[in-house]
Order: sequence, then structure tokens, then C-alpha cells
Amino acid sequence: MKNSIAERIADFLIAHPPFSDLSHDEITDIASDIRVLNLEKNKTLFQINDLLHESFYVVASGVINLSVISDAEETLLNKCVPGDILGLRPFFAKNNYMMTAKAREESIVYAIPIATFRPFVAKNAEVLDFLLLSFANTSSNPAERSQGKLLNDSVRHIDNQSEIQYFQSLDYNKNPLTSTPNAIIQNVAQIMTDNLSGCVIIQENNLPIGIVTDMDLRSKIATGRFYITALVSNIMSSPVVTVPENLSLAEAQLFMLRHNVTHLCVTVDGSDKTQIKGVISQHDIIAAQANNPGILIKEIKRAQNPDELKRLREKLAEFIRTSMDKKIPLSHINNIAGEVNMAIIKRAIDLAILEFGSPPARFAWLSIGSQGRKEQLLQTDQDSILVFEDVAPDKYREVKEYFLKLAKKVTTTLENAGYPYCPYGHMASNSVWCKSLTDWKNQYSSWMNTPGERTDEICSIFFDYEIAFGEILLEEALTEMIFKNAEKNKKFFAFLGTDTLKKPAPLSFFKQFNLEEEGEHKDKFDVKTRAIMPFVDAARVLTISHNIKGINNTFLRFKQLAITEPKYAEVYLNAADAFLTLSKFRTQEGIKNGTTGQYLNLEELSKSDKEKLKNAFLPMKDLEEIIKNKFQLTYFT
Repeated sequence: MKNSIAERIADFLIAHPPFSDLSHDEITDIASDIRVLNLEKNKTLFQINDLLHESFYVVASGVINLSVISDAEETLLNKCVPGDILGLRPFFAKNNYMMTAKAREESIVYAIPIATFRPFVAKNAEVLDFLLLSFANTSSNPAERSQGKLLNDSVRHIDNQSEIQYFQSLDYNKNPLTSTPNAIIQNVAQIMTDNLSGCVIIQENNLPIGIVTDMDLRSKIATGRFYITALVSNIMSSPVVTVPENLSLAEAQLFMLRHNVTHLCVTVDGSDKTQIKGVISQHDIIAAQANNPGILIKEIKRAQNPDELKRLREKLAEFIRTSMDKKIPLSHINNIAGEVNMAIIKRAIDLAILEFGSPPARFAWLSIGSQGRKEQLLQTDQDSILVFEDVAPDKYREVKEYFLKLAKKVTTTLENAGYPYCPYGHMASNSVWCKSLTDWKNQYSSWMNTPGERTDEICSIFFDYEIAFGEILLEEALTEMIFKNAEKNKKFFAFLGTDTLKKPAPLSFFKQFNLEEEGEHKDKFDVKTRAIMPFVDAARVLTISHNIKGINNTFLRFKQLAITEPKYAEVYLNAADAFLTLSKFRTQEGIKNGTTGQYLNLEELSKSDKEKLKNAFLPMKDLEEIIKNKFQLTYFT
């Protein structure tokens, strides 16, 4: 029985990094020592100031919230979903936990003994890199280090810059000082002084063979170990640590950490057998850290008016453009942009509360639609709802009036910051979408139990939401009610499934693009309605039917579906890739023309891009068949 359990655990782990870099046999050996923990809702795994455990953890099912105490309040940092790692602190630190891990819902967690796992880390560079990446980036802030703590116990954390830094490119000196091994130390030191440089690459035939830094001059010359008239080859560090071009910030940090150096020599292919292209210093890394989106979020938190928020939103737009040019994976750009957009929304609410005073009741501001899915790369319109806690009947009107006034201020601020109003009025400033928890429960119950009866009101985007501000318990109560109503609700899933299948086809019977036949966008392809939304809708209805909570992003929904329903894993993984491909086409179109990117001018696409676009439609047919069969929609052909 134990071996059978270990096999199941191993099958799960091997789909997730860093375990995917180990062999199945290695993972099975590890799995034999793993404990399976069943956590009830709100059960704490570890909390702030707890002594470190002898294990770290992987979420197998459910959601684990990570939080810290900030300004005397508990602040949610991250939601760890299946496959996420948490509790890595015992690998790198000796002080107690600096955050609390609590089950948001009934969850299963794998406890992996560090003593068992450490030998595999020591002999596997990829696994070590994965863990070092978390450590290097969460301990790089001197202010945090001085407090003797890591900001983060998880490798996946919304304020953590590891994901950003792993793909953030690094500017460095592309005209480094060079010298030969036969040069005199005094002459080399003079060159460094004249050029205000902290290092010189020692080369032969433009191939690096060593490096001399300020540290070498201090430790080897100033101490009298060598005379300044000696050859520089006597004091150079050799071999020099070489890295390839286009290194990311995090990768550069990893190389410096691993080799305990302060400079890296950039070569054509990253080896010492190719031409020198530059040198990266610690100063370059510090400068890069000051320009990453993490700093942008800090500026947003200090913004005092819509104009400042607009300026920072424009910085985000520039970051997205640059990231697209550098071919950073769209899934990572989405994650980063999503957090920055949420920070702007939160700050707009902060400013409104400062103006109108403390709220009369607890509330939650939920972003819905593309914002709720964290798929808003372009300046698309704002969508939101507001949920406030139940209050006495005689207070209801007064409380709602406050929140409507607050919401109108927030939506106006966001509009001035560059987020247009929703043309359909799906905003918290609309009285229809600002109400108490009970009213919202009744609203969702009506939508789900009598779908289609009032089709002018129901909109599937209301099932894609993410809390941007406020009381998370209100969001959780709403989510719990939705999934309870979804159980065995054939009518609801038939409605959602039918709505998904009714989207207009991207291609004609003869495999030609279906273009707009009239209007402003005549002869253009509607990539949003005909291609992207079918994937969004399919991912939504399937994740709700599988009781998958806490994952709203379409790409991540398909990834989780591949784990939840292995027999269709290939379909779901293909759908995830196709969704990113289509989103990339839309984003590039929007950036190029300053639009929402919804309509593509196919004449501007190359033949290969048109084929790539058509290939992205292929998983649609498989998804349609899954939905038809799952929800018994046999009348569709």
C-alpha cells in the first residue's frame, strides 16, 4: 500500500518543478518518506514565529494562503495552489517562520523531509538553481537582510521579484577594459583608475583567461603579497566565470552566488572559448533591481492622485512592450501585469477611502473578467463588483450609498488613470453590481439555478473574479456558495456549455478565416470573439465542473485541468499553449496600433504567422467534444 501511495505522489510531483528535473525513480524514493497531510479549512500549517519544521511542503489539492503581519494587520501575500511549494525557509535560514500558512479550504499537502531531499539537491544543478533562485531574489534587499529574515517562504509569491527577475534582461558594460597576461600590474591599475572601472578582463586572442578586480588589488598588492611591477597574470583570478549574452537579472545573481564572485564575463556562447562581449558587475545588478516592476508597485502604493497612477500605468505599458520585444513568455508577462494592475486598483480604493472616511462595513472589491483572470495586458475596460457584509435592514440604504459613492470615485480615478469605463456598466459604481453578501448570493443562485430566464442579466465574466481589496472572507463565502450551487447542477452547466459552443467559428468550411463583413472593422479578423473567448469560456466551465477553486487565469486553468483529468491532459496542454499564442497575436496588434488588439489585419501577417494562427484553433474541436460529452450537449453537431 505504501508503494502504491508513493507511486501516486511521484506521478503528481514529476509534473512540477523542481521535481520535473529528477528521474521517476529518484522521486519515488523521495515519495516513500513523504507524509500526506489533510488540512481542514482554516487549519494552520505553520505560523509566524513557529520553529522551523524538518520538512518543506507541496500543495497537492486545495489552496493554502500565505500571510504576514503588516502595520498590525494580517496581509495576504499569496495563494498556493496544487503544485506550488511553500515552507522552503529551513533550507536557507535558521530563524523561525516569518509568515503564516493556512488552508483556505480543505486541502491536501505533501510534507517532504529536508534530510531526504537535500542529497538530490546537492547533485542536481537544475534543482539547486530552482531553490537558489527563490533564495537569491527574496534575500537581495539589504533592508530585509538586515532584519535577518527572508521576505518569502515560498518560491511563488506576488510581491516576490524572482519571477520578474528571472526574465528581466540585464544591461551591462558592453565595452569592458581588457589587458594581456604579460601587462604590468601598475599599468593595469592605472587603466582601471583612469576609466573608473572596477575590473579588467585578461584576454588572449580576445578569449578570456582571467579577471582582475579592485578586490585583487587590495588583497594581493596592498597587502604586499606581490609587487606592483609584477605581471598581472600573478594576481588575476582564473578561470574567469563566463556567461552568455542576454542573461537575465536572476540568472546573473545565481552565477555570482554560486561562484562567490562580483563580476561575470559575458561571451558569445557563455564559455571561455568564444569572444568577449562585456562584463556584468554587482553594480549592474543593483541598478537593474531599481528598474523592475517591484519598484513600480512600491511607487503605486505611494501615488497621491490619478495623474500619478496614469504615469505608472504608462510605465507598465512600456514594460509590457519591452517584454514582448524581448520574447519573454506571455504567461510571465501576464502574472506581472496582473499584479501591477491590481496594485493600481488597490491604490485607487485607498485614495477614495482617505477622502470619504472609513467604510461603515467590511467589504470586498472584486475585479471580474480579464482583470479577474489577470489577462489584461492592453488598456481594456474596467470590470468590477463590490460585496459588503450583511448589515441591519435599517442601515442597508445608508451603507450602500457610501459604497456606491466610494465606487464611483474609484472607477473615475481608474478611468483617469487609463482604464476606460465598461461599456456594459459592469462596474461596482453601478447600483446593480454593488450590494450585500446575501444579495450577491441570491444573485448568483438565481443565475445558476434558473439560467437563461433573464439572459439580459447573466454574464459569464461574473464567474471570473479576484479580490483586489478588502475582506477575503467575503470572497471566500461567495466562492463557497457558487461551488455548492454548482454541484450536480446540470441545467447551469448545460447553459454555460451551450454558451461556449455558440461562439462564432474562426474558420469557414473551406478553412478560410471568417472576417468581419461590415462596419468599422470590415475585412479584419476578430481574434477575441472567434478565437480567445472560446478558450476562456471552455476553461471556465470545465474548472467549475471539476470544483477547481482559486485559479482564474485561463492558461493556468488548462494546466490544472491537465492534472485533474489526465485522460485529456494533451488536449488541455495544447489548449493552454494555443491560448497564449492567440493572446500574443492580440497583444502585438494592440501595442502596434494603440488599440485593444481585438481585430487583426491579416494582410499584415506573414504566411507562417497565418499558419500559426490557424494551428492555434486546432484544440477548439477537442474542447468542444469534451464539453458536449461531459454536459450531454448531444444536439450540437
